[in-house]
Amino acid sequence: MSALSLGACNNTGKKAKEAAEVTAGETTIQAAPQPAFDPATLPENPVFELKTTEGSMIIRLYGETPLHRDNFVKLASERFYDNILFHRVINGFMIQCGDPESRTAAQGQRLGSGGPGYTVPAEFVPTLVHKKGAIAAARTGDAVNPEKASSGSQFYIVHNETACRQLDGNYTVFGEVLEGLDIIDKIATVQTGPADRPVQDVRIISILPVL
Repeated sequence: MSALSLGACNNTGKKAKEAAEVTAGETTIQAAPQPAFDPATLPENPVFELKTTEGSMIIRLYGETPLHRDNFVKLASERFYDNILFHRVINGFMIQCGDPESRTAAQGQRLGSGGPGYTVPAEFVPTLVHKKGAIAAARTGDAVNPEKASSGSQFYIVHNETACRQLDGNYTVFGEVLEGLDIIDKIATVQTGPADRPVQDVRIISILPVL
């Protein structure tokens, strides 16, 4: 993922549009464990508890973006996200996770290039925008990804709507936080170091459906 300074969070233009980019070359492939739940039993707009080391959020995925919804559900059922870090946190902008290489990453290790080995075609819906709590897919930049295909696993959650609305139509928004907006605030304000990685690890514990 390209670097972004804190000052760029409120700027328009190239740097802000690159805020959620992942480094080109997703090569990480994980073996699927026993499914945690059956995706076939979930409704069109499934609701999940996203449990982190800083607290839990209740999230909903959008039926209007079925490719992203189904991919997220598949990965969650495989426990792909368990123990993955929020590896990039920018206060007043967004919090990002989904790199499987972060599970065992040493302090100071640069992250942001890992994934399941595939991308997801863009699904832009004009009514699905970057409001606070919106969940959107990270991706590589336009120069290597003109079709704006999404990362297979990396996603970000919007902290500040004003700073992120310029990303509408460039990054696929596929869900939202229904409860736990304060957890976004809590994660967004942790101390960070190089490449916007939190100094103290913030991890996803699990993502499981709310039935």
